[in-house]
Amino acid sequence: MQGLEIARLYYNQAEPSLKEQFPEVYPLLAAGLFGSGSECYGYDDDISTDHDFEPGFCLFLPDESVIDRRTAFLLERWYGKLPRDFMGLRRSLQSPVGGARHGIFRTGDFFQHQIGSRDGDLSLTQWLTIPEYALSEMTNGQLFHDGSGEVTAIRSRLSSYPEDVRLKKLSGHLLLMNQSGQYNYSRCLAHGETGAAQLAVTEFVQHAMHTIFLLNRSYMPYYKWSFRALRALPLLSLLAELLEYLLTTDNEPEMAEEKQKGMEGICADVIAELQHQHLTAAICDDLEKHAYSVHDRIQDSALRNMHILAAL
Repeated sequence: MQGLEIARLYYNQAEPSLKEQFPEVYPLLAAGLFGSGSECYGYDDDISTDHDFEPGFCLFLPDESVIDRRTAFLLERWYGKLPRDFMGLRRSLQSPVGGARHGIFRTGDFFQHQIGSRDGDLSLTQWLTIPEYALSEMTNGQLFHDGSGEVTAIRSRLSSYPEDVRLKKLSGHLLLMNQSGQYNYSRCLAHGETGAAQLAVTEFVQHAMHTIFLLNRSYMPYYKWSFRALRALPLLSLLAELLEYLLTTDNEPEMAEEKQKGMEGICADVIAELQHQHLTAAICDDLEKHAYSVHDRIQDSALRNMHILAAL
């Protein structure tokens, strides 16, 4: 059984006690599991159990003006007394201020620590600079209970990029796909720089993956989960196999020709999706022109006037 389901069952077992001992504050609490860790994505397997894999959940409290310190302390003690053994797993001893992934958290403090905002109401600068994986972690996993709806509301605000920000990021990644894959790869090989050519491939793959996630209006997770998440996307997920092929093959002449064709094919598929979403007015196979066409669609003049790579 995967960690997210174990966490839900562990909470379900604990919830009656929570309601009984804290009837007045229970409606103000939220419980769930999201954040870092393979279990929050449903990606955990037998290998995942070698570290940080244990029963537990996050219990979110509103600010001290709503739930005072004494009650928070009592909730921490309650959590600390939950069974240490559950479904063959053993929970580690709980810190007084909660664990890194499980335990008692003030909602505002939790989100402030993760993304620099207590309520998920982000400024333009924050949208442009918060790492994409961090936004992915704040919107993955599950909530098992949310009495006040506060955590649900914050996660909803963070669920996807505002459209202008999506376009800004998309245009930048498209431009760098062009530079690395449609231009620099072949030039590096012509110079005899096979190492640099492979770096160009890596750049192309990274920016192509970000592009595909943006076209799906989804966040790309931390790199070690990026291919698995890509394969599950509704749009362009079949490109994952080709992108992996580009990364794992050499750059000998015959192979390099195939890789160049593969990159051009990926670009063609991306262009087709840009056109399907009515994001570009360009009619060509040059991603640079499509990048600037996407950029021209940004409505906010201040954002549009920033450098095209300002969001990367």
